[in-house]
Amino acid sequence: MTPRTALRRVTPRKPQPSGKGPAKPSLLRIDARELLTKLDGLELSAHERLADRALEEQIVTLQLAPGSVWSETALSKRIRIGRTPVREAVQRLAADHLVSIMRRHGIMISQINVQEQLLVLEARRQLEGYIASRAARRGTAEQKLRVAQIAEAMRSTGKGGDVISFLRYYYFSKKMLCEAARNPYAARAIAPLHTLSRRFYFLHHKEFDDLPVVAEHHAAQAAAAAVGDEEAALQASERIVDYAEGFTKRIVTGSL
Repeated sequence: MTPRTALRRVTPRKPQPSGKGPAKPSLLRIDARELLTKLDGLELSAHERLADRALEEQIVTLQLAPGSVWSETALSKRIRIGRTPVREAVQRLAADHLVSIMRRHGIMISQINVQEQLLVLEARRQLEGYIASRAARRGTAEQKLRVAQIAEAMRSTGKGGDVISFLRYYYFSKKMLCEAARNPYAARAIAPLHTLSRRFYFLHHKEFDDLPVVAEHHAAQAAAAAVGDEEAALQASERIVDYAEGFTKRIVTGSL
């Protein structure tokens, strides 16, 4: 199957009457901004703790600066969530190497290290294609419908230069692919790698001004999974990691 075929859009079937009340509105019939709102609320209420999501985004977008030290109380006030969920979120973030807990000193946000980022990508290469291809094989029609819409939203925000919205769609794209792949062990392993990669990209994206290119790579992966094309999903995943490695090595060498 050619890349052009892999990127074709999914056209959902019209819902059939079931006698169980009105059907849910199609995600393909809302614009990108509305989709982001719907996805955020859906994923948080169903699968995720709010404190984790809030702290993770602040780490990715450098609002919690690398190397900075915080108390639980300060983090709780910052994201307006109680100390108990914040404490639990910090424990999970520490397990993912995103923060370090220093007894009697506070919580330090992990530093950004270019050499370590190459190790992150080395690990991602082993998992990225596996998850995308399994999502193409095992995903439900509803999951693939969402992934197809997220692919279009990533393209839209990439072309529009909206890096914050793109990174949010990136987050939901990878989360949906992991859910569709139905391998919780692979999903658990790759989640912190995606967070570290998103943060690294956010730090350096202005140096390259390549958001449309990056968005297209990730959209191609999602679109391939959405139409059930395992081979195209694998190839798109390889292109994602190849590009990210090239991006990182240019930071190392200073060849911008």
